Amino acid sequence: MKPLEGIRVLEVAMYGFVPSAGAVLADWGAEVIKVEHAVNGDPQRGLRRTGQFVVEGDPNPNIEHANRGKRSIGLDMSRPEGKEVLDELIRRADVFLTSFLPGHRRKFGIDVEDVRALNPTAIYARGSALGPRGTESDKGGYDMTAFWCRAGIAASLTPAGMQGMINPPGPAFGDTISGTNLAGGIAAALLKRERTGEPSTVDVSLLGSGVWSMGHGIALSVHLDKAMAAPAPGVHGSPTNPLSGLYATADGRFLTFVMMQPGKFWADVARHIDRPELADDPRFATAEAIAENTPSAVEILRETLLTRTLAEWTERFATLAGPWAPVQDSRQVGDDAQIRANEYLVRAGELELAANPVQFDVSAPKLEPAPEFAAQTEDVLTELGLDWDRIIELKAAGAVT
Repeated sequence: MKPLEGIRVLEVAMYGFVPSAGAVLADWGAEVIKVEHAVNGDPQRGLRRTGQFVVEGDPNPNIEHANRGKRSIGLDMSRPEGKEVLDELIRRADVFLTSFLPGHRRKFGIDVEDVRALNPTAIYARGSALGPRGTESDKGGYDMTAFWCRAGIAASLTPAGMQGMINPPGPAFGDTISGTNLAGGIAAALLKRERTGEPSTVDVSLLGSGVWSMGHGIALSVHLDKAMAAPAPGVHGSPTNPLSGLYATADGRFLTFVMMQPGKFWADVARHIDRPELADDPRFATAEAIAENTPSAVEILRETLLTRTLAEWTERFATLAGPWAPVQDSRQVGDDAQIRANEYLVRAGELELAANPVQFDVSAPKLEPAPEFAAQTEDVLTELGLDWDRIIELKAAGAVT
């Protein structure tokens, strides 16, 4: 049994952030009904070009990633008949999940007090760009603006002198992280309700998630009154630790060492790179000596690691005691044996999708593909007790798809 089986979630949300929270809840076993505009659906469905990627036809990963495992109903909330259907869905929900801005929540009658009037025990969960308080709480935004740029991530990654800013590494980067945060908050609120009977209003913003992701660096910066500065391109890494940095291999690939105690691991690294004499070199005999002679050690490691390919070093480093990793692009991740062993990529219909990072009982979630637009409208309506005459009336009125 999945942890959230029996929990009903009503999602009135668009794009990547809040729908990704619904996807995680669906992964955990909740029944998630996605309310989409009766004509246009979620605008994310029309996203075919993302940076360098162009998707032709279906399935479309741009919609599947954040909507797998849900059911879709096409509903016009602005029509009285559509609002009646929405109200009945609210009455039956454990969680009301929305990305709508405050003004639109009031316009459609789906703000906290509206939902609680219909369902006093519903968890009300909302995702925003900039948080529920302050003078900018009614403004919208995206992960690029609120998460990536405003929370300090872009500036902390961008080297001095570079024109512009480093962009996010992939689409919906901040959205997905923030959505997982929101799903976790909803799960905690469900536990509180089970224990106390009291529902919560759960808020997660892109800005707050960005600040949390940068939390260690922001705490240091505020404490020391100094902004983080990105290292110049090509810099090794730690200026006092040759075993904490990036190295090129013979085939133009890279690997990284992150061994925070170089004195503990130096001799083992020396043996694994076929340079056993380095283990007894007095320049590297202690952590203090290694720190003092880091430039020399870095030069030795750079020259040595350039003599073999990444695949060859990967085979040799299988028994290396200290932490290291290959630098992989997004396509190479799909061929990583450790990722496959842990089922961090899971098939959902025709696609393989990233599983949410939480596993229960050492098993990956079983994923279903995202629904086609409004595919379950009639099923959802019949489950509400509507007969076919009423469903036809609703369709004729344009209230449902």
